[in-house]
Amino acid sequence: QVQVVESGGGLVQAGDSLRLSCLVSGRTFRSNAMAWFRQAPGKEREFVAAINWSGGTTYYADSMKGRFTISSDYAKNTVYLQMNSLKPEDTAVYYCASSAAYGLRSRSSSYDSWGQGTQVTVSS
Repeated sequence: QVQVVESGGGLVQAGDSLRLSCLVSGRTFRSNAMAWFRQAPGKEREFVAAINWSGGTTYYADSMKGRFTISSDYAKNTVYLQMNSLKPEDTAVYYCASSAAYGLRSRSSSYDSWGQGTQVTVSS
């Protein structure tokens, strides 16, 4: 089993930056791809970005390109989400997820293990 724990959320002002971290533990050999999703109040969970551990190939939702950057540190079993120029509409709970599959996918059903989420609130 793979465990996923997010950290780094908080309250920031519009225009600020924030970096989220996602630590993977347990049977990490079963984790081949990682992704960030977010869910705002009253809205469906939304794909943000994905990365694979081998090679660092990334995949972004079109609306996230430019301001958000996903990266990974294989030695630390950690995935990051750097968020710049934050806007109030970025306010959401951000979730990290792990997939045993190698491909990068945007559907939440493609991911096997999920963290509890970390709250990001952007004030105007």
